[in-house]
Amino acid sequence: MPPPDVRPGPELIDLVGEWLDWARAGELLHVSASKVRQLIREHQLAAVVPTPGAGQQVPAELIADGVVVKGVPGVCIVLHDGGYDDRAILTWLFTPDDTLPGRPIDALRENRGAEVKRRAQAMAF
Repeated sequence: MPPPDVRPGPELIDLVGEWLDWARAGELLHVSASKVRQLIREHQLAAVVPTPGAGQQVPAELIADGVVVKGVPGVCIVLHDGGYDDRAILTWLFTPDDTLPGRPIDALRENRGAEVKRRAQAMAF
């Protein structure tokens, strides 16, 4: 069960457009699939099984220009340390927030991460 700050809403599969398996994520990051697994384990990336039988996958929007989007690792670590699992983290990152405005992942991708990081810290503690 996600921490109480995560509002119930659409399924994660509906929030995230494109999913990448570890091999494809590795190709985009120019690393091996085992390195992607390590990034997930170290909370530098977040991954879930989006549909039964699909295997663990990473949202494509967490990667841009051959690297993990700036701010994603910090947000993942802060929220994980605050008790959030990867599903709750991804749900929060991909859920629109009118006060931001937009989704936290969009703000990170547009280099507007300061407010996203502040909110993640407030939620985690």
